[in-house]
Amino acid sequence: MNWSGPQQQGDHPIDALSRESALSAMLSSHMAALNVVAGACLEIDLAAGRVAAALAAGNVLHYAAAGSSGLMALADACELPGTFGVAANQVRICMAGGVPVNGVMPGDTEDGTDEAIAAAREMTAGDVAIVISASGTTPFAVAFAEAAISQDNSVIAIANVAGARLLEIADVAVALPTGVEVIDGSTRLGAGTAQKVALNMMSTQAGILLGHVHDGLMVNLVPDNIKLRQRAARIVMQITSVTEDVAEEALTRAGYNTKLAILIALGISPEIARTRLDGASGRLSDCLPAATRNTPPTI
Repeated sequence: MNWSGPQQQGDHPIDALSRESALSAMLSSHMAALNVVAGACLEIDLAAGRVAAALAAGNVLHYAAAGSSGLMALADACELPGTFGVAANQVRICMAGGVPVNGVMPGDTEDGTDEAIAAAREMTAGDVAIVISASGTTPFAVAFAEAAISQDNSVIAIANVAGARLLEIADVAVALPTGVEVIDGSTRLGAGTAQKVALNMMSTQAGILLGHVHDGLMVNLVPDNIKLRQRAARIVMQITSVTEDVAEEALTRAGYNTKLAILIALGISPEIARTRLDGASGRLSDCLPAATRNTPPTI
């Protein structure tokens, strides 16, 4: 096939197009979804600030959604501990019907509200919720948001229909109006892409605000496998200019706490390094010699 780039599907349903044109139409819809996200950057940044402030204070970030929106939430939530070292007990996932252990997600669970209300009631003061629904009217998502708001918890809403109920009641409303899908009603396509990108930007911005990114590096990653231990060693080497052997020794002495290992590699004792990090709320930049510092944004 001779791929000429994204094409519009025009008035033809996608199953009536050639295979090349069908894939081009799909790609075009995903690219259009990215443009929609661009219009929500201000709200995404506001949401990231709330997420970072809650996590910095030791509070919990709750994700609530159903169906394909729930899968987008699940992917984002599960990456926070490994990528940014967010404590596992600070992230909770409330997915309608529970997280699937096979390929089946019963559709009727999104209509239930009791499970959502009960989950929201487990939030405590200072907790933040990210609630996602493509339509913005999913009973499960709306019920969770309403229950959270009723007890003065902060709610960030993501929906793909402007003016939807979920967006109207949220503290921060991230509207991603992606419009009609190439397969009508299949929100795993353009809507899912927009949700995924918005969530990724939001949580990454929060990680930066928390000081978990230094010089573009994941300095708070949890190196719990061979690949990540090698990455942690490269991070230590890049920031401190030490050899690989010194970086690996520092990581061992630090119990594979990457930020701590960076300070140890610079000749600081583990005890003093830990005290410095604690005093700086884990912000590595505030603990480094001036020559190796950058200045991350504040929460």
